[in-house]
Amino acid sequence: MSNAPSTLRTGGHWRASALLRVSLCWHVAAVLLTLARPHWWPWTLSAVLADHLLLMSLGLWPRSRALGSNWSCLPASARARREVAITIDDGPDPEITPRVLAILAEHHAHATFFCIGERVDRYPQIVRDCVLQGHAIENHSQRHAHYFSLLGMGALHAELQRAQSDIERVSGSAPQFFRAPAGLRSPLLDPVLQRLGLQLASWTRRGFDTVTTDAPVVLARLSRRLRAGDILLLHDGHAARTRAGTPVVLEVLPALLSAIERQGLRTVTLREALGRPA
Repeated sequence: MSNAPSTLRTGGHWRASALLRVSLCWHVAAVLLTLARPHWWPWTLSAVLADHLLLMSLGLWPRSRALGSNWSCLPASARARREVAITIDDGPDPEITPRVLAILAEHHAHATFFCIGERVDRYPQIVRDCVLQGHAIENHSQRHAHYFSLLGMGALHAELQRAQSDIERVSGSAPQFFRAPAGLRSPLLDPVLQRLGLQLASWTRRGFDTVTTDAPVVLARLSRRLRAGDILLLHDGHAARTRAGTPVVLEVLPALLSAIERQGLRTVTLREALGRPA
């Protein structure tokens, strides 16, 4: 059953997830219990630390919805239309992205590119080529920092807003989706996304093509049990290479698109899955 909403988020009042509301209530209760029964402090402190560990572990689970709204598959309407979404992260890359675009064009396929703001600034023409060919450009942070999930709320907002501005300036359209670097996040991310009107998107399955050099293994991870509504993850930036030196994505993508076609599925951008233009 699809867990993707039928509409996108808009900026405005943030409503915490049920888990975060429970967590906040427990923090308040722990303070009151400690004041009323000071000798209970080791137990209340332990419970609060356990709560923090739970939230941290959920932030390490990219597909979790416990910390806020998160697409890990397409909406039910897209599934009914037998649509799937190919998402490509960490670009644009001057060597790989143009070749990815050529493969997509050969198969008349559309993809969603989650781009890094700094790289959008560096290679603006590649981004424009993506848009001209009907693909969508979305937000993958400004710098793709490894410590992204440790940033405070102000730093998160600055990081995402800078990428929003740079991508809109180059592509002509403001991103509507965000994907966290490596999928890792903290409870502070969701209110920032709400304020910026961005929808978090993860994936149904990924190929681990930044670390796996065996293209058939990556292809099997993405195509096994392939079904309508899937969101699939590949990378044009930080791509692993085969023993022959070929970026893995370039060997996997043609075979993946052929598998999609054989099953009578159609590739769409995340925006198109909601009936919106790319």
